[in-house]
Amino acid sequence: MPPRKRAAAAPGQGELLSVSSPKQIQDILWKAADKLRGSMDAAQYKEFVLGLVFLKYVSDAFAERREELAADPELAQIPEHRRAAFLEEKDEYTERNVFWVPPTARWDHISENAASTEGGVGGLLDAAMDEVMKANKVLTGVLPKIFNRDNVDQNRLKELVDLISDARFTGHGDRPAQDVLGETYEYFLEKFARAEGKRAGEFYTPASVVRLIVEVLEPYEGRVYDPCCGSGGMFVQSGKFVERRRGRDHSHDIAVYGQESNERTWRLAKMNLAIHGMDPQGLGDRWGDTNINDKHPDLKADFVMANPPFNDNNWGPTANDPKWRFGVPPKSNDNYAWLQHIVSKLGDRGSAGVVLSNGSMSSKQSGEGEIRAAMVEADLVSCMIALPGNLFRTTAIPACLWFLTKDKSPQGAKALNDRRSRVLFIDARAMGTMVDRTERILTEEDLEKISDTYHAWRGTKSAKDKGLTYEDVPGYCYSATIEEIEKHDYVLTPGRYVGAAEIAEDPDAEPVEERIARLTKELFEQMDESARLDAVVREQLGRIDG
Repeated sequence: MPPRKRAAAAPGQGELLSVSSPKQIQDILWKAADKLRGSMDAAQYKEFVLGLVFLKYVSDAFAERREELAADPELAQIPEHRRAAFLEEKDEYTERNVFWVPPTARWDHISENAASTEGGVGGLLDAAMDEVMKANKVLTGVLPKIFNRDNVDQNRLKELVDLISDARFTGHGDRPAQDVLGETYEYFLEKFARAEGKRAGEFYTPASVVRLIVEVLEPYEGRVYDPCCGSGGMFVQSGKFVERRRGRDHSHDIAVYGQESNERTWRLAKMNLAIHGMDPQGLGDRWGDTNINDKHPDLKADFVMANPPFNDNNWGPTANDPKWRFGVPPKSNDNYAWLQHIVSKLGDRGSAGVVLSNGSMSSKQSGEGEIRAAMVEADLVSCMIALPGNLFRTTAIPACLWFLTKDKSPQGAKALNDRRSRVLFIDARAMGTMVDRTERILTEEDLEKISDTYHAWRGTKSAKDKGLTYEDVPGYCYSATIEEIEKHDYVLTPGRYVGAAEIAEDPDAEPVEERIARLTKELFEQMDESARLDAVVREQLGRIDG
């Protein structure tokens, strides 16, 4: 939408109109939005800002489709009144997966009436959210109606609406507006995670960790499930992976299913999927705790990705639950409840990537060691990765990745390496780059090295295309047999298996025997000198006493 003329620009507005970089737009919008923090709690503020971004997205997508329809040459042949009616045909939008936006909920209506509405723009926004939800059943109960409350500064809210109105989400080369808006949503999620610190763990997993899970699993097609989906990052990165490897036309080759126990986070996830062009219906019609009320009881997934709460003791297992094939998990820690739930969701050739605390690899308390041993003996564990520290702002607890699979055989035409009764161990603790004093990220090179190691070991198409072959690397990776793991009492810490890194010998280095002889001679000389100095000191002290 073209910029509208105003008598005076709101703070930051002229700056926004002068830039075209999506990153610059995001930074300016964040600064403007931050002025609205006021007395809102962090969770409400998050929903508040991301709700505005979502409303702008659905309105822009609607406007783009409307322009597309209006440009149809056949439309010019019909009477004007019928033309106008045709442009308001709901099916012409929904059949293209574009949300229907009623006239009073469209962004141009909101921005044009923001200044003249009695009581402020908040009432317009609440009404618009309500209208969009009524018109699109999949969004029922999802959008926030919190803009017309006493704790919202209506003047600053109008400034933010003006800024979003003028943000050039279109016209960025060949990048669709959906991509730019999607990046803005992700940018805001990351900014909120940084601002909230430990409280952000329920809705945000660091992007590089999510990328690593996706790059290892390679979810090209099928059903992708996340039982504790937070704001939906695993799904979004899976969709991006398919687009990078196979193109945008294949982005719907995956179907996503998930569940989230926190109401506000569930709303964020639904909006996140919709803004990235993914079907939010897979998150169900209501939030809920997976351990208590599984919303997808019959699902068998091709891929499961999850970052469950670490070491949660606020849950209660049912002793006779059929999921507990390998043992009833303790009430004091739900790590093995999540692992067994995930196994129960895997299809015959399904695979999973799970973030857990390092303690999950070695704990023997309350029967956890026996459960882990049973899972190893069932040949479900495919790969264990020890992660570097400081990846998670939300917790100081060291973390690892579990990769599970139902089938390590060559799988017929896929011609994979036969890895039955073997587990790959990768120690990535020395990898990553610090981006500030407290946070580390895995770089593109790190992600490629780790995922290439796995694919070379498994013999996937990716490895064949790159000509990769696997070999153990001391200090980094090792392919262990189940018999070796049994000798380690089924402890799955990679450091136990990869050993120490080899130290390359310097061809110009002094031979060891000669170095020992030289150092021994130097030591004796220093001891003799020490004895001489000791005698001199004693002699001088004796003269003083005399």
